[in-house]
Amino acid sequence: MPRRRTDSSSGTAELLNTLGDLTGRILDRIKVQQARVELAAALQRQVLAAELPVLPYLHVAGRYAPARDGLDIGGDWYDGFLMPDGSVGFVIGDVQGHDVEAAALMGQVRTCLRAVATATTDPAEVLRRTNDLLVAMDCGLFVTCSFLRFDPVTSELVDARAGHVPAVWAMADGCCDIVLNDGGLPLGIRAGEDYPSTRRPLTGVGAFVLLTDGVVEGPSYPIEEGLEQVAGLVAGARRTDPDELAAQVIKVADLTGHSDDAAVLVLRYGGLRDERCPGGSQEQRRGER
Repeated sequence: MPRRRTDSSSGTAELLNTLGDLTGRILDRIKVQQARVELAAALQRQVLAAELPVLPYLHVAGRYAPARDGLDIGGDWYDGFLMPDGSVGFVIGDVQGHDVEAAALMGQVRTCLRAVATATTDPAEVLRRTNDLLVAMDCGLFVTCSFLRFDPVTSELVDARAGHVPAVWAMADGCCDIVLNDGGLPLGIRAGEDYPSTRRPLTGVGAFVLLTDGVVEGPSYPIEEGLEQVAGLVAGARRTDPDELAAQVIKVADLTGHSDDAAVLVLRYGGLRDERCPGGSQEQRRGER
């Protein structure tokens, strides 16, 4: 009997040691995962922290909603900035993946686009040069995006698309189109790719809405239905405050059952009474629904 108690005590101690070792490993993995989430979130904040440009004829607002799975941080982003010739560049994009690597590449692409735009403001050329840079980097991920140039003197919008979701355009005559102009391959796939551009006069009162696929596509929700949903919403709200319209559009993601992150960028033009963007700081709006 004493020997049996000794064997039992030894087995219990061995089991406790094993459980303690496993618990320690699990806690270590949790800490690593938490660190990855915090790093990805920090990268995301850096990309979305900038204020969007303020223009008298064009008011701009953006929204971002995190993914529901994985790290809850993806590769979606939007940006807007003044360019050397006095025009304004706008971009919305989506990096493949939902992890630290995607968030890091997102920051690199944003920097590349801004840097290239100091040498040329033509959207087609900006995308072409950025694409060649990403191919040379051989990062193993691709990026979809749309780049736009707005001229505040002529009120002309020029846009080019790299494999990205079509925009939605609500015009002054009440029509609302899903913008299906030709585009090129996503960035980072093939060097030397061409990106056709389209010129559009922004006259009267309207809205040009850019978004990522997380807004309009879900596991059992076709992207065509999502785009039609957004088009119907924008058509009836083209005179709405841009910040409010952006908040309404991103809620379409709730209908799709999406698991991806989502971003919206609204360019609301014409019929504006003041020269201040009513939407406030982008810092206040990150992650809102």
